[in-house]
Amino acid sequence: MKFPPFFIVATILASLTALPSLRAEDAREVAVLKTSEGEIVLEFWPDVAPKHVANFKKLAKEGFYDGTAFHRVIKGFMIQGGDPLTKDESKQEQWGTGGPGHKVDAEFNDKPHTRGVLSMARSQDPNSAGSQFFICHGDPRFLDKQYTAFGKLIKGDDVLEKIGTTPTKPGDRPVKRMTLESVKIVPADSIK
Repeated sequence: MKFPPFFIVATILASLTALPSLRAEDAREVAVLKTSEGEIVLEFWPDVAPKHVANFKKLAKEGFYDGTAFHRVIKGFMIQGGDPLTKDESKQEQWGTGGPGHKVDAEFNDKPHTRGVLSMARSQDPNSAGSQFFICHGDPRFLDKQYTAFGKLIKGDDVLEKIGTTPTKPGDRPVKRMTLESVKIVPADSIK
């Protein structure tokens, strides 16, 4: 069957409008993480990991991260958070296993894992990222192209240092709770 040219153009245009678009304002948004140790501000890299950026922003805007904790801290390596089970102290044995009920496919890219880089935690399945993320405290370049880097710390390195050097107990759990009180997505130009 032969379709008239206007039908083909209309079909192509309709399919393009169905794709998620990267709005200019999305690229200019940052995340403000209010922690028990102070504030961390993260910029996003939607150009290399659009699905991970969109997922993190959606969860943050829903309040998903509010009240969670950095449950895994390894000095010189990373601080990990984003597990909803950390809201409940009685579930400590399960910390590190929680998620949002969906998965995000890997978006491995050329961004190096260096201090301050925001990346997604996952299981051995590359396409198993959900809500858990980590911020590099060192330069774990062995993670490059194995985990999805999707942003970077632009303010609050002193807070990263406080959390990254906090005393831990077996299982890399901080002795003192490192609470992630809230995550807010705000325009970058609102940060001073």
